[in-house]
Amino acid sequence: MDTKMIGSKIAKARKDKNMSQAQLAQLLFISPQAVGKWERGESIPDIVTINRLAEILGVDLNYFSENFQSADDSTFLKTIENSNDTGQTEVPILPSPPEERQLLTNFSGGNLSESDFTGVTAHKRKFNGSALKGSDFAGADLTGSSFTGSDIHAANFDGTNLTDCTLSSNDLTGASFNKTILVRTVFSTSGLAGAKFIDAELTDVKLTKTDLRKTVFENCVFKGVDFKYSDMRGLRLDGQTFIGVRFDKTALNEATFNGATLRNVSFRPTYALTNKYYRAIKTICFDGAMMDKLTYAELKGMGADLSKVTFI
Repeated sequence: MDTKMIGSKIAKARKDKNMSQAQLAQLLFISPQAVGKWERGESIPDIVTINRLAEILGVDLNYFSENFQSADDSTFLKTIENSNDTGQTEVPILPSPPEERQLLTNFSGGNLSESDFTGVTAHKRKFNGSALKGSDFAGADLTGSSFTGSDIHAANFDGTNLTDCTLSSNDLTGASFNKTILVRTVFSTSGLAGAKFIDAELTDVKLTKTDLRKTVFENCVFKGVDFKYSDMRGLRLDGQTFIGVRFDKTALNEATFNGATLRNVSFRPTYALTNKYYRAIKTICFDGAMMDKLTYAELKGMGADLSKVTFI
């Protein structure tokens, strides 16, 4: 593989996106020096990274092929026979127009900070590796879209339809989810410090491997939500409703469920029922909570303080 050819193509596509080496490196979670080595032909990215580059730079994967020739590099010609002439005439054919559907569906790698997406309908869009700080998605329908490895902190998702969306490895610090539609939405390994979920109903949502210690949940209903492997220590979940929720292998030290309603909720431990685990369970406060007998029995068996709990 021609390393210099690959490097020049990366450099050209990056410059076409008005992106610096440092910006590209940040989206790839590598050093700017590594990008510089690629562009100078001193090394080449692996195939996984090339796929990621294609997404971020908005080019077809074939762009990195040695035989690929873009419309910007040359004019396409077509040779036709002229019945009245023994010679041949070269008639230029205009390059194919940009793939509008691809541009509209793939916003990956874009600098879209503080963009206005309010009220748009954008199903199955890709916002991977994008800068979306402070962007406004209020009232938008983003069903089936994906956000991976993006900076989305302080973004507004109030009233947004996030059904079947995947939000993985994102910075969602300070994002707002007021009355957001959350059905089968996946949040994983993302930063949600200061993010606010208010008056929201979460149905079959996954909030896994996520630090939720500084996330705010107010007046929410959780149905079939999975918090597996998440850190929820010290989280206040008072007065909220939990139906068919799984806190399996979840850190809940010092969390509070005061006045909450729990029905068919699972609290499986992160490790064996040791004295350390029993002590951790006893730090969770359920004062004034209402729960079904099966949830009560599971918690009681783990040593939780249920002295102020009532049955549903």
